[in-house]
This record gives sequence, structure tokens and C-alpha cells, in this order.
Amino acid sequence: MFVFACAGCGSELTAPLSQVALPVHARQKYGNGAQLPVLMQAGTFAVDPDPWGGPWRMRDETGPGEAEARGICAPVRALSDGTPGASVIAPGDIRGTRLIPERRGGACCGLDGADGPNMACETCDLPVATRVDDCSLWQAVRLGSDAVHRIPVDGTRAAPLSWAELAEQGEEIPLFEPIATWGGPLGPSHYWSWSPRWEAAAGHALAHLLVASRGQPVTVPDGAAADVFQRALDTLLPAGTPKRRAVLAGPGRPSADVDAGILLVPIHPQTGLTWTPEGPAASAYLVPLPLGVWLWLVSPQPFLPVPASGRIPRDVLRDDPLPMLPNQLFRADRGTFEHTLVRLPAARGPWLRAILENLTHGTSTVLF
Repeated sequence: MFVFACAGCGSELTAPLSQVALPVHARQKYGNGAQLPVLMQAGTFAVDPDPWGGPWRMRDETGPGEAEARGICAPVRALSDGTPGASVIAPGDIRGTRLIPERRGGACCGLDGADGPNMACETCDLPVATRVDDCSLWQAVRLGSDAVHRIPVDGTRAAPLSWAELAEQGEEIPLFEPIATWGGPLGPSHYWSWSPRWEAAAGHALAHLLVASRGQPVTVPDGAAADVFQRALDTLLPAGTPKRRAVLAGPGRPSADVDAGILLVPIHPQTGLTWTPEGPAASAYLVPLPLGVWLWLVSPQPFLPVPASGRIPRDVLRDDPLPMLPNQLFRADRGTFEHTLVRLPAARGPWLRAILENLTHGTSTVLF
């Protein structure tokens, strides 16, 4: 475990934290006025390798090869000049800091970090972090890699859970959920929608599915996977007899068919590593999915009436109506899709570049 300390005076700025993988939805902007929860679990941190936030430079302001040097393999609208390598934590784990009022950013319903670091060390006043809690953004504190350093602390370092343990103990992410909104004339409210985490996971995985397709039609398993991916794949890839097939694979699953060249597999939430198969399937293209999303796909839950609470037996069901379903087709998160695809080497290819250009000109907005 680690604590983070101010690079200026050495004061401790966080509770003890364990490192985990950065969630796929870390950069997601969801809806309009939605009240998203905290990004990171309490007691954890993750490192974001890419720059985040302003200042920004548009494409015509960047030098030749600059984006390529950052690992970006296709043209992007703008480059962030933020410092890379920020450590992302839950707001409740920050210590010994104060907000900088003049760096409120856009400040619609909270702080968006648009003006740079907005939290300073209480001891020496050095700007050390950026708090983000505005509407439509996941709540987090981003510790600047140039303003803090981490210090190991005493304690037993727990080994990451095995894949078998994750398959048994991991929590599924439901495909849709209630989304909270900020209070209006009638007070706080909510609406049922596709899960924001699913939309981000789909954007991340869709980029990999396009690369794995090699420009050929692709099919995915029936059910939730088809609801999430098939419409986008059929729109973005050429029509014709499918030649590539994606299947679910992972811990506790039967061995994948040898003719399935694409495997939908889980990401380890602690290490960030992707599950890898053995044997003939080892040569397949692995499409990574957050563990909770993958668990739902391999074992979808029926949408039953809400289980009773209190002293009523656990297996008794109420007569409450089923949750309201979303009123629109599923759409992958465009920002996560673009952020992922432009960092895959295959994006240098002309057909993937064409897809990105079509997105820029708004011809595929019905998918995102």
C-alpha cells in the first residue's frame, strides 16, 4: 500500500491506498445533467498514463509526428497538454488539502477541472490535485504526477485474486440502471437508462472488435452481446456472409471453438491484465471487457420483480412492477471508442481511418 505526499513539503495527502487498474469509463462524459457516482472504490488508486484536461491544442497547432510520439496512431481533433501519469483516487481518500476557489472551471453543478489543478496542499499551498464532480462526469480526484510522490507504508500486501476467485466473487454490472439527476423544482429524480459503465465498456470493446474484424463482417453471441455490439458492427463493417465470429471466453468457460478467431474476455480489475486462453485459442484476438460486464454476458440475470427486504424471506418476490426499460437503442460511448481506437496500431490502416473520419463528420451519430 501507499500514501501520496506533497512534492513541495512532504505532507501526507491521502489515506493508505492499494493500486488497481484504471476503470474503462474513467474519461466518460455521460448524458446531460446526470449525477454520476464516485469513479474509484475507497482505498484504491489507479494511474492514468495519458494526459488529461487542458490546455488543449487543435490538430493544426501540433507538430509533425507529435501525436505519434504519444502513441496516437490516427489523427485526433486536439491534443491535451496536461501532465500524464496522474493517480486517480476517490474524493473521500484525500487529506490535507483545500480547494482553490478561483479554479472552478465550468462549474455547472460542480467542478470539472477545466482550469487545471483546483486543490492545494494545506501546508505549503502547492497545487497538487484536480477534483472532478460536475454533472455528467465521474467523481474523482486526480493527483498530479509532478506534484506528489507515493510512499510505501507498512502492511501486508495482498496478492491479486485469481481468475477462479474473480469468477466466483466478482459483481456483475446490470445492463441498465436508474440514473440520478440533480434536484429541480420537484427535487431529486432519476430515470432508467442503459448503464453508463456498459456504454463505456462497449466503446472500448467495439474499437477492438473493429480491429479484430480485419474489415470483414463479424457476429457476436445472441442476447445482450448482440444488443450491445451487433447493430454497430453491421453498420460500420461491410455486408456479406460473416467470416469472423466472436465468442465469450474466460475463467470457468468451456474451451473456445478453434474457428472462433475473436474472444470476448475479462479484464482483471486489480492488475489490468486481460485473461488469456491456452491451446489453439491462444492465437485468437482478445477483446477486453470489464469483469462485471463480462460476468453479466456469461450469466445474464432475468429482470424479476424487486426482491423483498426486511424480515420477508429472501426468496419471496413483491408485486412491484418491473423496472422501466430504456426508451432508445443501446449506444456505445463515442469518447471511449475514439480514445481507444486511435491508440491501436491498426488505426493507421485506411479503412479504420475512414471510420474515424465519418464519425468526425457526424455520419455515424446514430451509433454513439
